[in-house]
Amino acid sequence: MRKSFLLFCVLGLLAFQSQAQVKFRAGVKGGLNLNQIEGQAFENGADYSFHLGGFAEIDFLKKIGIQPEVLWNQTTTQRFTTLPNIYQTLPQNITLNYLSIPILFRYNWFSFLTLHAGPQFGVLLNKEKNLLQNGEAAFSSGDMALVLGAQVNLKSLRVYGRYNAGLSNMNDAFSQDKWKSRQWQLGIGIKL
Repeated sequence: MRKSFLLFCVLGLLAFQSQAQVKFRAGVKGGLNLNQIEGQAFENGADYSFHLGGFAEIDFLKKIGIQPEVLWNQTTTQRFTTLPNIYQTLPQNITLNYLSIPILFRYNWFSFLTLHAGPQFGVLLNKEKNLLQNGEAAFSSGDMALVLGAQVNLKSLRVYGRYNAGLSNMNDAFSQDKWKSRQWQLGIGIKL
């Protein structure tokens, strides 16, 4: 289903790009993540990590467009050390690496300010490193989030901030506890 969705998005982008009024720009981006996984097993504090990737800005009209991205996105967290036995097989420090694909609606409020909103699909890349002692995966292989943010456009430079609210349960091992990701991102992008 994910492959079909991605194929649909790519074909849609190509179809819209063929229109004369469409503006297309691409670039690279990276920045800092402030992330937290909510659930009984994890400490309440937030941890820092980073993200890197590429983006495209496709404006269909003067004020409306989309911004698909492909990001390598890292999430780090720590579990509580004093937990029931069921969680003791989780590593103390947890690092999750995702291939994240946000498909964001763009509203160009002013020429220098763009608002973003849309879904983000993530595929866990390092699942084998987050196994329980019995070999069972602790984290689900995918994550879906809602992204809300803003971006300042300064010629070729993009400065952005956004909030990613996890919608799916990341817990693949313990049915009695739901794990959800929360992430703030700050970063810069360069239009190529």
